[in-house]
Amino acid sequence: MSDGSQNTFERIYEIVRQIPYGQVATYGQIALLAGNRRLSRVVGYALHVNPDPEHIPCHRVVNRFGEVSKAFVFGGENQQVTLLEAEGVRFVDGRVDMEKYQWKRSLF
Repeated sequence: MSDGSQNTFERIYEIVRQIPYGQVATYGQIALLAGNRRLSRVVGYALHVNPDPEHIPCHRVVNRFGEVSKAFVFGGENQQVTLLEAEGVRFVDGRVDMEKYQWKRSLF
């Protein structure tokens, strides 16, 4: 991993650590907060190789439709749903109710 991607991953992890319990953020939202809205796929890759899932809550990151990852590394998509539901996040038709549970952090 290059220094540039390592720095990018660290920025991503720092932002994901800030997602409050019981809320979710999207890959695009994390990319934007990390400084480049075009890095959504990089966010996904960084979370896929999450070195510390106990302290970097990657289960709180969903796609823009509120859907969980089909390739959730730490136990599959059902585990991601289980973790979110344990935090009080509710699903409607298999998707997180983004209106209610999306993290409302501004860029500033």
